[in-house]
Amino acid sequence: MKLSLTSVLAILLLPCGVLPGQQLSQPVPTHSEVAYGSHLRNVLDFWKAPGDTPRPLLIYIHGGGWLTGDKTRKGPAIQPFLDRGISFAAINYRLTPEHPLPAPVHDAARAIQFLRTQTDAWNLNPDRIALTGPSAGACTSMWLLLHDDLADPQATDPVLRESTRVCAASVNVGQTSIDPEVLQEWMGPAVFEHPMLANAVGEQSLAPVLQSPERYRTLYREFSPINHLDAADPPLFMTCSAETDLPARDAGHGIHHPIHGIRMQEAARAIGHECHLVVPGVSQSTKYADGNDFLIRILLSPHKP
Repeated sequence: MKLSLTSVLAILLLPCGVLPGQQLSQPVPTHSEVAYGSHLRNVLDFWKAPGDTPRPLLIYIHGGGWLTGDKTRKGPAIQPFLDRGISFAAINYRLTPEHPLPAPVHDAARAIQFLRTQTDAWNLNPDRIALTGPSAGACTSMWLLLHDDLADPQATDPVLRESTRVCAASVNVGQTSIDPEVLQEWMGPAVFEHPMLANAVGEQSLAPVLQSPERYRTLYREFSPINHLDAADPPLFMTCSAETDLPARDAGHGIHHPIHGIRMQEAARAIGHECHLVVPGVSQSTKYADGNDFLIRILLSPHKP
């Protein structure tokens, strides 16, 4: 039986031991629906890991093209991290096209900042915060990993004074660029049919963007993670699908194409940045067994990456 790309990706994103159609059973959060901002979707769940010393934290950012999704869907198994003494948070954020970029990504940044304000109350180590997520959650995670700190020391809101920097990110089938001009060069025009690209800038289709590319070019380039990569950035672990054929067959194939990871790793190697890429049959990490091994070892390391 030949599986569709959607089915393959759904299986790839399932935590280990979970079969298609099964709902992963997660532990009850220590704190639920905690507001980190003013919008109704600015909420997060938090699981506190045991331990006397401040605990590292893994933050899950859900996928869905920035236009759908929820913090309770398709997240990794939480208990294995808690068992290793790693606390866990999962966030919601505003969705496009009603709230175009930068809203979804800046909401995630604020969630990091809010969690840093809770370091004493929730026993967190602010130097050991990492990110994970699939698809658009992966794109957001990579952007935050590679972008300069958004902290504003002069902000009247104390949350905004906190750092947005993290120590690592492990992501699945993420977009390293959302720039239509770049994507056409990488994989061909089929990706243009995916609503993520148009909705990201508040449009219902990509036709207005293609007709006036200069209108949105700055926004697309700003929120393409690959444009913020430098050698001093923390390490990245990317897991992609095995469907490397080009050009992209359709929108779903294009938006999650492994060329996103391939291009990011090429750029990272050129400047000496630590970037691990798993593409079945094409690329693997020689240092880490998988993305969870990467996260656990970095978050529990006594030394900064």
